[in-house]
Amino acid sequence: MSDQPTTNKPDKAGDHLANERTFLAWVRTSISVIVFGFVVAKFGLFLRQFLRPSVGTAAEGRLSMIMGVAFMGMGVFMAIVALYRYRVTLRRLESGEFKPARAVIVFVGLITALFGAALAIYLIVTARTF
Repeated sequence: MSDQPTTNKPDKAGDHLANERTFLAWVRTSISVIVFGFVVAKFGLFLRQFLRPSVGTAAEGRLSMIMGVAFMGMGVFMAIVALYRYRVTLRRLESGEFKPARAVIVFVGLITALFGAALAIYLIVTARTF
């Protein structure tokens, strides 16, 4: 044991590693949302080509494509927000003035909830047509 007094220095390395883990979690989530959007868009193409070549199927295919592209756009947006948050947090950790992200978290949460609601409505509408 050392007789040296301990100081209450912030754990800079731990803070930076936590920031990186958070960034990577955001990136994983954005990739998942992009892939999900791709699957939704491809599902619309599947409906148009294989199930029933009718007028309703074409409209559902277009709606699937729009929703899929919207989810992909949301995933790209989340990746950009992740990078922005990482850089802001990095600067704040370095300057010792860390502040939690309130507005970004609320905004992304609301957008995610809206996309989830839109997807639920889409599933209800398309379930009636089969």
